[in-house]
Amino acid sequence: MKISFLGTGGAVASLERDNTAFLLEEAGYLILVDCPGAVVQKIKKVGYQPQDLKAIFITHIHPDHIYGLPSLIHSLMLEEMSLQLYGSPETIAFCARLLDLFNLREAKVKCRVDLKELSPEGKISLSPSLTVMGFPMSHHVSSLSFLFLHQEKKRIVYSGDTPPDRTFFQRIQGSDCLIHDCSAPSRFFKLYPELHRVHTDSLTLGQLAEEFEIKRLIPCHFFGEIQFDLQEIIQEIKASYRSELIVPEDFFSLIV
Repeated sequence: MKISFLGTGGAVASLERDNTAFLLEEAGYLILVDCPGAVVQKIKKVGYQPQDLKAIFITHIHPDHIYGLPSLIHSLMLEEMSLQLYGSPETIAFCARLLDLFNLREAKVKCRVDLKELSPEGKISLSPSLTVMGFPMSHHVSSLSFLFLHQEKKRIVYSGDTPPDRTFFQRIQGSDCLIHDCSAPSRFFKLYPELHRVHTDSLTLGQLAEEFEIKRLIPCHFFGEIQFDLQEIIQEIKASYRSELIVPEDFFSLIV
């Protein structure tokens, strides 16, 4: 499977990083995970076409994870295609309202969006070799993390925005690849303790990833509204974590 990052930043974009989203490709089946702005251009920059998309997964309904959806569907309105859109019941209800606000489910729009609820703990098959499970997360009432299971063996997990959650890590122990919220170094969480309720710091992420035997860790969702050196993130994670660490930039791709 191939992962291509369209963005790696938090809600406030920086000069180098836009809002977090990525593509996951498995045997020609192309999935978009979260849908912030300028998705059409970003998909093209990593070598795909928006028409290649088969499914979209939305972690939750905060603007930086969903505001690009109307623009994406509008750009595909003349394409005879179908897109499966998955999320929690709350996310799916919100997506329906958002698309209807721009009349993007009318008959004249040839790109059809099939809205599908993924219930917490629910499991769906996307292809003969790829299944997906959603786990509820405490960031927002609509939040789901996603576990992509390839051939019943390889596990790729995306946390979405989340505070540290030991129950979540217990469920994904030993996963092959974890893409996880790593919003800032721990010193900012000490300055702003309320962050502990909604996001994860780099020191805690490294500790949990090591304890629960994550084979490859990919931190993301770096805050753009505060100043820190990325080396601080790396050092805090590596203080505990001994396995493979990849800190992606926007438009970075890897094979898992």
